[in-house]
Amino acid sequence: MVYKLLVVDDEPLLVKGLRYSLEQDGYEILSASDGEEALDKFNKGSFDLIILDLMLPKIDGLEVCQTIRQTSQTPIIMLTAKGEDMTKILGLEYGADDYMTKPFNILELKARIKAVLRRAQSKEGNVGERVIHIDDFKINTMGRKVSIHGEEVNLTAKEFDLLLLLASNHGKVYSREALLEIIWGYEYFGDLRTVDVHVRRLREKVESNSSQPKYILTKWGVGYYFRTK
Repeated sequence: MVYKLLVVDDEPLLVKGLRYSLEQDGYEILSASDGEEALDKFNKGSFDLIILDLMLPKIDGLEVCQTIRQTSQTPIIMLTAKGEDMTKILGLEYGADDYMTKPFNILELKARIKAVLRRAQSKEGNVGERVIHIDDFKINTMGRKVSIHGEEVNLTAKEFDLLLLLASNHGKVYSREALLEIIWGYEYFGDLRTVDVHVRRLREKVESNSSQPKYILTKWGVGYYFRTK
């Protein structure tokens, strides 16, 4: 299978280098130099993964990511020249599957591309569809949809994975380190607050009062767990 990737960056030399290196590994590469062109090509084509720079002309990377997430769960790896932790967290919070900080090692990027594609393929290839009913929750594992009291809740890919893991193992406490490794699919070297951000956003969407959660609880000094009624 030939994977089709969209590389979005306004640095011609970087795009040229990525195209050459990734095509050597058998990937089909299309590119865009600004956010507007990226959305246009995305809407006209079908891609297996998007490599998306944060700082782009016309429409920035976060807005591009957010727009794509409204209609698609196509895997996105965000590129950023900024080193601030909150920038990284924000990129993931908007629905990106992973991020790389410039300058980066091309071998590490290739490893992450393979990991993200492998996770996406595993989800698509899971024919064991099931619907999990837990208290007020209905979780469709194949359709990756969640409803509470019959009303569908719009979750990002990582928010869904986090809810599914916790709800499927209710009562089991997961450390933030364990959640990073399980949800992101490999030993993740990002800030542990990434988990806290996702948990906070998930609570805001599924809890009636996110400041006093009933389901997704904190075991202080340990991690997070899902509690049934």
